[in-house]
Amino acid sequence: MTAEDDVAPVAASSITSWDHEADVVIVGYGIAGAAAAVESARAGADVLVLERTGSWGGAASMAGGFVYLGGGTPIQKACGFHDSVDNMAAFLNVAMGPGADADRIADYCHGSLAHFDWLTDCGVPFKPEFWGEPGWEPPGDQGLMFTGGENAYPFNTIAEPAPRGHIPQMTGKVAGEKSGGFMLMKPLIETATSLGVRAVYDVRAQALIVESDGRVAGVLARQYGETVRVRARRGVMLAAGSFAYSESMIKQFAPGIAGRPAASIEQHDGRAIRMAQALGADLAHMDATEVAFLIDPQQTARGVLVNGLGQRYVPEDMYSGRIGQLTLYRQEDTAYLIIDGDAQDDAMAATSATPFLKRPATWVCDTVAELEAEIGLPAGSLQATMGAYNEAAARGEDPLLHKKPEWIKPVGTPVGAIDLRASCGGFTLGGLLTSLDGEVMHVSGEPIPGLFAAGRCTAGLSAWGYASGVSLGDGSFYGRRAGRTAANS
Repeated sequence: MTAEDDVAPVAASSITSWDHEADVVIVGYGIAGAAAAVESARAGADVLVLERTGSWGGAASMAGGFVYLGGGTPIQKACGFHDSVDNMAAFLNVAMGPGADADRIADYCHGSLAHFDWLTDCGVPFKPEFWGEPGWEPPGDQGLMFTGGENAYPFNTIAEPAPRGHIPQMTGKVAGEKSGGFMLMKPLIETATSLGVRAVYDVRAQALIVESDGRVAGVLARQYGETVRVRARRGVMLAAGSFAYSESMIKQFAPGIAGRPAASIEQHDGRAIRMAQALGADLAHMDATEVAFLIDPQQTARGVLVNGLGQRYVPEDMYSGRIGQLTLYRQEDTAYLIIDGDAQDDAMAATSATPFLKRPATWVCDTVAELEAEIGLPAGSLQATMGAYNEAAARGEDPLLHKKPEWIKPVGTPVGAIDLRASCGGFTLGGLLTSLDGEVMHVSGEPIPGLFAAGRCTAGLSAWGYASGVSLGDGSFYGRRAGRTAANS
């Protein structure tokens, strides 16, 4: 182990001088760090942010910018959708997967309307316009979208479908390069700066500095090859992202996405988690991952997804992240999209923010039997599947998986298949266990004094489920809470 790999805590008594001091020291200037900075400063604290890169933003500034909010926000109402706190909680309690924390979900849902107001008060713009097409994000500046399969089976039988993906308004978007996340982050940073928040860039946190009584007193860091000692008079908050880019942690905790594209940034190396672990911090949901299914939803909704046995396994109009999870973990990472020429043409012509995810057919045949043989599926399997699908589709029905009627159409010939094996990437959902006030919990069940955390370095709302917007929603919501708690410590 090199010195830079060492995350062991440093005794405060060994520090003879400090390079920086503040009441609250925040590690990471992404969504959770920015929200914490604003709230800490509003609570009267002197705030210093340590950012590893040369600028603010983190993964949030490069993301689509979805914030998962509901309960009847002004944007929902303006777009004609009814929602309630209980309805939102009913969906999230199921959609966030086995092991989801019902108390945390209830807390988040009850605070959702106030959080929307907080974001808009900070200057985050939302356009009251709904985008109802399948897709990863709207192609324009629309401000509301379904982002978790709320309107797909079985969720549309559990709670009244309501779109909750709130997207900051931004013109000239280019998915993956210039998306709404920038317009989420920029107003928050400007608000923090106006409140006197200071930031130091190109500084990488190495370890936590701890008093003899166990209280976290600061951060040991490196900047331009030199050691930097930062004192926190009230508390340290960790907001440095997930472990999606830590090869060793992925292999240990979430091997299902090892070697796959990480829908994250390379600074998400898990160091903040390891720094807290070195003090005995507890963890949760470390094996849980969000899985991106790397094909445009305009295509999946119009086709028929089958597994390696030639069988359907998910309604094709489901949220792509859930399709990805089911494909990777339940279908041995094997999927084929069966689609005819007309449906493929319609999908390719449809407006999309992610045209690079539109995929050409891998095989094209005159009959389903020939296609079945080309793919190498068990004899008769695809023929049986497509026969049953087309028979029901002729009646406008899908009795097996309940795809919505608007996407049900018999598949004609010639017929093609898109090979979607090894088409899953993703990021990690697990991390530090925190209280609802953002305190990092020790394995003993008690908070670690002086240590707080929020964002993707924590185990937030998600367990083994996800909806786009949960990371930025959870990170900003509990970033605020942690920042306020730290300021008042």
